[in-house]
Amino acid sequence: MRVRRVVTTRAGGASRPPYDTFNLGDHVGDDAGNVYANRKRLAAELGLTEDRLAWMEQVHGRTATVVDGTEPAAAEATDALVTDRPGLALVVLVADCVPVLLADPEAGVAAAVHAGRVGARVGVVPAALTAMRDLGAEPARVEALLGPAICGECYEVPEAMAADVERHLPGSAARTRTGTTGLDLRAGLWRQLADLGVGRIGADPRCTAEDKTLFSYRRDGTTGRIAGITWLEETA
Repeated sequence: MRVRRVVTTRAGGASRPPYDTFNLGDHVGDDAGNVYANRKRLAAELGLTEDRLAWMEQVHGRTATVVDGTEPAAAEATDALVTDRPGLALVVLVADCVPVLLADPEAGVAAAVHAGRVGARVGVVPAALTAMRDLGAEPARVEALLGPAICGECYEVPEAMAADVERHLPGSAARTRTGTTGLDLRAGLWRQLADLGVGRIGADPRCTAEDKTLFSYRRDGTTGRIAGITWLEETA
């Protein structure tokens, strides 16, 4: 199967400041009609019907939920969606957290993961990989994309917090541009994926706090959400 991956920006939507303009988050205070219009446009731009987009109620945990497209609403209280159904696009929303898009094209299994500081610390990515394996995926065949997120030079945290996350997610401790303690979650997740045997790992280098074409909670406070989307297409 062919794997499709898309990362949105904040441009081209209906939302007004401070959600301008292509906000896809329905939980951030934006007008519901504008969010609906943006999600409808997203589906159209992807060449999918609206019911082929799978959403989740992200809670910064480590639950991975298997979906098949028959669900009537967003998956509740989960931070990873997993499927083996072609044409079902899995959506993760972020504004500094790491969107992790996973797929085993041979097995026909994909996952979209919301990996913020808490979720990454408690193991949401390994949980997603376990759910993928239950559907027939193998880590060595899995392709991973770590999407845009706040970088280690911008993500300042207290020293104790950085040390705690580093214990659970080795490789994530960093120094900010000003020399204070920070976190580079993508670096830690890259190492974790490699340690779990994932065959191919790539990263979008953009920092959400630095790139104003992206939403950033750290930079702006009240703001919208971009999306990482992945789905599988059957090949002839």
